[in-house]
Amino acid sequence: MDIFIIGDVHGCFFTFLKLLENWDPKREKLIQVGDLVDRGNFSPKTIRLAYEIQIAFGKQSIFLRGNHEQMMVDYLLGKDLINNWKFNGGAETLIQFEEEGINPYSYLSWIKNLPLFWENKKVFISHAGISEHAADPFDPNDNVGVLWNRKHLKNIGKLQVIGHTPRIDGLPEFIKNANCWNIDTGAYRGICLTGIKLKNDGSYLESISIPTDPRDID
Repeated sequence: MDIFIIGDVHGCFFTFLKLLENWDPKREKLIQVGDLVDRGNFSPKTIRLAYEIQIAFGKQSIFLRGNHEQMMVDYLLGKDLINNWKFNGGAETLIQFEEEGINPYSYLSWIKNLPLFWENKKVFISHAGISEHAADPFDPNDNVGVLWNRKHLKNIGKLQVIGHTPRIDGLPEFIKNANCWNIDTGAYRGICLTGIKLKNDGSYLESISIPTDPRDID
């Protein structure tokens, strides 16, 4: 079965919906790299859509945890003592939840249990990737771990696919020495949201980029 991997959505609900039109659940596994929330105008709608997709399609759809989901979970659990999430888009997201009449705690259990990565024998997908510097890449508090890393990626013998660091030219980037695709193309910056299609063995099929719908950021 092929793999359809979607980059950072950041509350860009209508753009996300448009990109999902290119997903064929009968022959593709859907994997989203995290950062569903914050920055854009529709974080609650985006979370609800992702949750409903996973309920409907089960193991055919996988949503990974990004650093913004981690910040949200830490805040809702009372672990964010310096309001880090609020200063990184969370304040606006909380207002959106209130305006939608949705209690953010109703999704807390689902969000905090989102996996940090997905892999098979040839492909490894995470939010920010495995770097050469992480002592424990799966420590959610490690600033060079798979939630936060912005340093050079390690060639792990598999194709890595990540988001997290926006590509300001709006083009997904293949980093040859790290054997990695970065598919965050700055949806919340008004550029585009990108999905990449791979064969199960990591062979590239195509990338699809949807320009950010103005409703998502205006």
